[in-house]
Amino acid sequence: MPKIPAGSSPAAKGPGRGAPASGPAVAKAQKPVKGKASVKALTQFTTQLSTLQDAGLPIVRSLKILEGQMERGPFKSTLVEVTEDVESGSPLSDALAKHPQSFDGLYTNMVKAGEAGGVLDVILSRLAGFMEKADRLRKKVKGAMIYPAVVLFVTVSILLLIMIFVVPKFEEVFKQIPGLGELPQITQVLQAISKFLVERWYVVFGGIFLLVVLFNVYKRSKSGRRVLDRVRLRLPIVGRLTRKIVVARFSRTLGTLIASGVPILEALTICKNTAGNVVLEEALEKVHASVREGESIAEPLGECGIFDDIVVNMIDVGEETGELDKMLIKVADNYDEEVDVEVDSLVKIIEPILILFMGGAVFIIVLGLFLPLMKLIQGVGQGVK
Repeated sequence: MPKIPAGSSPAAKGPGRGAPASGPAVAKAQKPVKGKASVKALTQFTTQLSTLQDAGLPIVRSLKILEGQMERGPFKSTLVEVTEDVESGSPLSDALAKHPQSFDGLYTNMVKAGEAGGVLDVILSRLAGFMEKADRLRKKVKGAMIYPAVVLFVTVSILLLIMIFVVPKFEEVFKQIPGLGELPQITQVLQAISKFLVERWYVVFGGIFLLVVLFNVYKRSKSGRRVLDRVRLRLPIVGRLTRKIVVARFSRTLGTLIASGVPILEALTICKNTAGNVVLEEALEKVHASVREGESIAEPLGECGIFDDIVVNMIDVGEETGELDKMLIKVADNYDEEVDVEVDSLVKIIEPILILFMGGAVFIIVLGLFLPLMKLIQGVGQGVK
């Protein structure tokens, strides 16, 4: 929490009230290149700004304090311009909207609602909590995937080293052994793969590079995003986890926006733009049209196949009772807990699968290399008899 300088008397609450007090000088010379702010930096800024607003400081003074104590970097440059715009009379939401690389539609619209209602400190606090929970969920999923990814990378690297350096040595040994005869089929296959990797390595790596490029191009296209997002939702085990993450993110976003006073149609548009899944985006287009015609949210959501019946019913009840925001936040909290359980279960399932894969691959290689030696030993034994 930032320290308020001694001797400063808090002004009346609310954004922009009171005369701007003198704060740290805004460094205009040699501004850093602007760029996207990290989630950690943006969350910290939001929390500190909420604290300063709750303490009663004018918005310009608050921005100058936060900008002055921030380390030199892309986000500091963004805050310099935001502070200058607000100091010249622009609303904070308009100043933030000029920097979409750091402040998305969700952020700026919530700030706008806070300014309109005179509760900017409350909205910023709610926004900081939203960002912290969303970041915690993202880190939980990414952290769980690190271990399997590292194990898979090490396994593939070891197998490639064996195929490129070890198998050719055994092939030379087999050629020098007289009377060995025809090698087993599995050994011949291993030698063929090893020879291809050694002599045509550029084809392998070039093919992998080309596939990665083509895949990235395809997933950025509209049809590719639609197909891949549908596949993610229908995959066994992983699909169920993806659905829960999508539902949790949507519910928390829409619930936070509605609770902050953002109009429902505008909130649905923001949710659509931040959904991260084409299937949900298409469903939200139908929801938007339904609400515009005076109908409910629950029915079109239930038709998209992402939301469970219990979630649809909870949203329906929330609409009927006028507590849709509270019901959505409750759904998000429940699904966050379920995601934690699903992630832990997924890791426990992936670990033995990776071990079996690594053990099976090594076993096949060892079997292919030692079968000729076993054949030779059997031949020597029969000769001795």
